[in-house]
Amino acid sequence: MKTLVIVTHPSLETSVINKRWIEELEKYPEKYTVHDLHKIYPDGNIDVKREQQLIESHGNLVLQFPVYWFNCPPLLKKWLDDVFTYGWAYGSNGDKLRNRKAALAVSAAIKEEDYREEGRYRYTLQHLLSPFEITFLYCDADYRSLFAYYGTETESGENVPGSENESPANGLEKSAQDYVRFIDNL
Repeated sequence: MKTLVIVTHPSLETSVINKRWIEELEKYPEKYTVHDLHKIYPDGNIDVKREQQLIESHGNLVLQFPVYWFNCPPLLKKWLDDVFTYGWAYGSNGDKLRNRKAALAVSAAIKEEDYREEGRYRYTLQHLLSPFEITFLYCDADYRSLFAYYGTETESGENVPGSENESPANGLEKSAQDYVRFIDNL
């Protein structure tokens, strides 16, 4: 079954990282469905049944978003609150996420070294995003971790593993390809 990628980015048209990731995913329409919440619900009124049916019609679930104030954008939080309902996602009859592979894909504008216990913000990205993991575990989903792009694409070589001579654009391209591999290996 295809992977459903829920994208929540309030200004996707100005994005570099998330937009590039989507471009890469859209090369493989037989494998991924990209579902842009801000495009579908510009007014924030979520069609819960439609969203639940969309999840049910796919195998894996990936939530893709930029980290906002060390969390997700507000529309994604609303989507989770509205869609992951009692009796559907959890509870005595709530089994629609059970054993479904789920993961996060996030862009973090802050440098990776700042997301360390000894770093500027004293917490890892995994720690900060642990409420998502706990949510998936609570719903008996199979949480598979997160894929992250640290820093911004304009910082010279910061995002690029390997040679210091590689350009940030090459780091973004590698990230897009690594993202596809990450999803394929859920």
